[in-house]
Order: sequence, then structure tokens, then C-alpha cells
Amino acid sequence: MPAAPPLRRRRPLAATLAALTAVALTAVGAVGSVASAPPAQAGPPGDRPGVNLFQWTWDAIARECTDVLGPAGYGWVQTSPPNEHAVVGGQWWTSYQPVSYRIESKLGTRAEYAAMVSACRSAGVSVIADVVVNHMSGQTGGTGWAGTTFSTERYPGPAGGYGPQDFHDCRTNIASYQDRYQVQNCRLVGLQDLRTESEYVRQEIADYLDDLISLGVRGFRVDAAKHIPAADLEAIRARLSDRSVFVVHEVIGAGGEPIQPSEYLGSGDSHEFGYARHLKGRFQANELASLRTLSSQPWLLPSDRAGVFVDNHDTERNGETLSHRSGSDYRIANVFQLAYPYGWPTVYSGYAFSDHDAGAPSEANGAVRDAVCGQGTWTCAHRWNETAHMVGFRNAVAGTGVTDWWDDGGSRIAFGRGSAGYVAINAGSSPLQRTFQTSLPAGAYCDVISGARSGGSCSGTTVTVDGSGRATFTVPAEGAVAVHVRQRPTGGGTPTTSPTPTPTTGPTASPAQVSFGVQATTTWGQDLVVVGDHPALGGWDPARAVALSSATYPVWRGAVALPAGTTVEYKYVRRQGGSVVWESGANRTVRVPASGTLALADTWRL
Repeated sequence: MPAAPPLRRRRPLAATLAALTAVALTAVGAVGSVASAPPAQAGPPGDRPGVNLFQWTWDAIARECTDVLGPAGYGWVQTSPPNEHAVVGGQWWTSYQPVSYRIESKLGTRAEYAAMVSACRSAGVSVIADVVVNHMSGQTGGTGWAGTTFSTERYPGPAGGYGPQDFHDCRTNIASYQDRYQVQNCRLVGLQDLRTESEYVRQEIADYLDDLISLGVRGFRVDAAKHIPAADLEAIRARLSDRSVFVVHEVIGAGGEPIQPSEYLGSGDSHEFGYARHLKGRFQANELASLRTLSSQPWLLPSDRAGVFVDNHDTERNGETLSHRSGSDYRIANVFQLAYPYGWPTVYSGYAFSDHDAGAPSEANGAVRDAVCGQGTWTCAHRWNETAHMVGFRNAVAGTGVTDWWDDGGSRIAFGRGSAGYVAINAGSSPLQRTFQTSLPAGAYCDVISGARSGGSCSGTTVTVDGSGRATFTVPAEGAVAVHVRQRPTGGGTPTTSPTPTPTTGPTASPAQVSFGVQATTTWGQDLVVVGDHPALGGWDPARAVALSSATYPVWRGAVALPAGTTVEYKYVRRQGGSVVWESGANRTVRVPASGTLALADTWRL
């Protein structure tokens, strides 16, 4: 039976990272002693936000680094595990069932991986590999993706491979997470647990990691690190040819359990799952005001050792955190993550799914298709204004603290980052208009959520700060406004790429017509547009929205050709000059008919 993906306890990628960053074991004469290795790098390469392109092929990542990630300011990209894996079906979790350490998988070949690393580095983006070193496949035998033959507890490796002596004696599944021995010696959902205290096993793993380093990889996320003793990971890192590589551990901390993320800080950083859980609770309860003191909470890891995220590939499936299915809460939670100075953030970008086990879109032979934003099920969440443009915000305000905090006691907050940036987040159901006190220099700024700088003007809303640091603007319902010193109407930085938000799902068929119609009163000089998550609707960029005709005023109407049978999200926006006002409420949705024209009759939401 194939091992099912772990449920709540599962630690998919991060555990292997722990094995990379630790205390060195050195021999003094005939007696072994423990000496300190060089301290783990604080923060991933460049200390800029990164992105986890889950189950993206190497060729697709290479193009994304060049076209999107580099220009947007992302500092690094995390790849899915590059090792050869079991061939079971199209499930995503086969990537976490190694059968050898060959760099060849359903995501691409060794040559393609090396070319991707080179392309990303040329674009200023470092590569972090998700590595699986706690275990091997749970399969009883067969042939791996690259043709490697394996059998129960016998796998080839960089040197001699693994035999039964290289796995822990406990051959049963973990029954209690309160028992440290079981967690670190027994099997996780049937996966064969490596004897990482063995010098031979440690060297096999180190050789695999060194191979990735030789291809230009600059960091590792250690999957299932919780299931490997911290000392073992420290010893493995001590064997690496380059111990300056960045390491982060996937250690899913839970109250009352004996193994906690802080144990692994001697060999690298750890992911802070409590942060993501906390964000979900606060955003869904409209209690954003309580986030003011988030960074001082004693249950969190130290900020400079905490890898944070709004979601990852496990938590989006088990409901532990927000996900792209959470609508506006997810979008503005990403804004908060990138604006608030706690931890080093990862933006997660995967694909839509209905089946927990479903893998990414694949070819007939099982190879994953190259991700194409706006097609298929790829969410491309890293391209949204709330992520891509906020990466530029994060980079612009680096090194500053929180200033000028404001909240309404509930769902609306605003704060500055020194004199470099200011953000306002509104989780409420109606727009927020007020005068905010900032520490920004006087002048005009481009709101990076509604647009960016385009030529000599803002493609979205312009926010003007007076000589006293005050700025009056409207924050859309369930939306945000963010400005920083590198996004001014003229000068001050390079505009970031416009986003392609959650793509439509479903079949790619011949287009059908949707006639958008909304009843709305306007004043002279105003017009109405419709914008949504499909490229034909501007990809949530008001500057590329579809203009509506006022010929039947007060009903504004316009027809758009969209793929038949798909579901799209959209909203109406008022535009006047360079300013935009979004209607309130959650995103609207419409199912595109199989043929013909669907006429909508909406009413503007105040």
C-alpha cells in the first residue's frame, strides 16, 4: 500500500533542512567531542522574501525567476524535492518518497535543475531545495522515476546505498506523538525511517546535499526534521563541503509534545507553524487589532530564526491555516505577513485541487506540466499585487520597526515602517475612509495594492502625504492600501509586474460571453470597470480592467469572452483620473456558460 500523505502531524518539506545547519562533531585524539560549527545564516539568502513554487517544474521555475521573481524583488525560490521518487500515481506526496538521491524526478532532469539554478541566480534569485532525508519510500519495491530498482529497505545511494541495517529497528508506525522515541525512531505513515545516528547514513545524506550544493543550491528546507534528532542534523551539516548554506527545519510544534522547533536552532532556523495558525484565527474572527503585539508573544520563535508563511502545501490541505480558498482573508493576510516585521516570510504558490492527494497537472506519462499562470489550476499567488508588490514593500522598509500603529479595536489596522512605508488593512465589510498619521516624507505615493508606478504616474490609487505626515485615503472593504518610498509617481524605484491572481479552474473550452451589468450612480468624470482573476478581466489590475459602457445608465454594461465552463471571480471599480474605488464586500463569482451569453444584473455595493 502506498503511504498516505501525513495528516495533521505531517511535516512534508522542512524536516530535511535541519540536517544542514548544525553543531559540528569533531574528533580530538581518540575521543570524540562536540564543537560548534559556524553559526547558521540568519535569514535566507539576501534576507529578502522568498516563494515556494510547489510542484513547479524546473523549466517553469527558470522562466519565472527571469520574468517575475527577479523583477519583483523575491530573494529566493524554494523548489520541491529534486530527488528520484517512487512511482505510485499522480499524487503530490510521491515527491516525498525517495528511492535514490539521483537528481531526476517528475519535475525535471538533473540538467534542467542545474539550468534552472543558473537562470535564477542570473536573475538575482537564490535556490533553496526541499530535501527529504528522514526516510525512504514506504513502498515494498519496484522501479523509481529514473529507473532505479529498489526493494524493501534496500536502496542505492551516492556510495553503497542503504540496506536493512541502515533503518531503525522500530518497524511500526508512530502511535504517540508524546513519545520522543517513537517520533524519531518509528515510521511516519509507513515511510522507512533512516538510522541517522549512523555515521554511514550521515555521510550518504551529506553526499546528496553536497551534490545539490555543487549545482549552485544555496539552502535547504529539511522535510520532517521533527522526526530526526537535532544532534543528528547537526552532525550531517558538519560534513557538508560548504556550511554557509542556509537551512530551515520543518518542525511542527504542538503544545504538550516533547519535540519543539527551538531544539533545532543549533543547526538552522525553524518554521513557525504557530504564526500561521494565529493569523488564521485573527483574520477569520476579525480581530486584527490584537496583532499589534504579535512579535512579542513568548510562544513564538525569535524573529530572526523564524520562517513564517500564511500557508504551505500541507496546511492548505488539512485546513490548519488560511489558503487560496479563503478569499480576501488570504490575500490581506499575505499583505500583513509581508508588512509586519516578524520572521522571514515565504509566499506559497501551488495549484487548486479538490482531492487531498491530487498532484499537479501532469502529462500522460506522469511528468508534471510546466506551470502557466492563467491556465489550468495554478494559483500563481506569488504574482498577486498583495504578494508580488508587497515584496517590494518589504524590501523597501527592511531594517525599520513598527511606527504609527492605529486600529479600530477590531477588523481594521494601519501601521508604518519607520519613514519608509505605511500600510492599512481593512478586514471589514465596508470601506474605511480616514486621515492616517504616518512618518513618511511629504509627497505623492503609489498604492502598490491597487497598482504600481507606470511611467510618470500610478496605475492604481495615488496617496498624498502632507507636510505633517498625514494622508487621507480610502481602504477598500476586505482590502488594503500600502505605500513606500520606492514607489512614487515619478522616480524612486522600478515598477513591479502586475499580478495574475487565482486562475480559473475547469476545462479549457471555447470562449463564451458574459455580459457584466451593474446599476451604479456616478458623478461627472467617473467611469466603471470590471476587474477579476482572469487575464481577460485584467488579472485584478484596475489599470487593465474592462471598461463598461454607460449607454444604458444607470446600468453600466460590457461583454467579455471567457473560457466556457470556468468559474471566475470579479468586482466592480469606480475610476476617476488616477484614483480607484473598489466596491465593498467579498469577491463576486460567476460560472461561465457552456455557450451563448450570460447577462448579469448586479448592483454596486457601497
